[in-house]
Amino acid sequence: MRWTSALAIYILFWSFSVFLVLPFGVRTSEEAGVAHIPGQAESAPHEFALGRVLLRVTIVATTLFGLYYANYVYGWVTPDMVDMTKY
Repeated sequence: MRWTSALAIYILFWSFSVFLVLPFGVRTSEEAGVAHIPGQAESAPHEFALGRVLLRVTIVATTLFGLYYANYVYGWVTPDMVDMTKY
């Protein structure tokens, strides 16, 4: 696999991981015990820690990409194993 292909696939894993990680660890103002700001949605997060989210996303994406690349190298699951057209 070329390094550019690996980078593109890693970026895809990273961008998908954002949507997996974002909902976890979010507390609303009510859960944090702080008054709402006028005009703020009740479901809006109290604080948004961008660094923490980026770190979590990077860990998840790197883990998933590592599993993908290991499967690519060692061939644990191949297209022939999941081909449902021959049944």
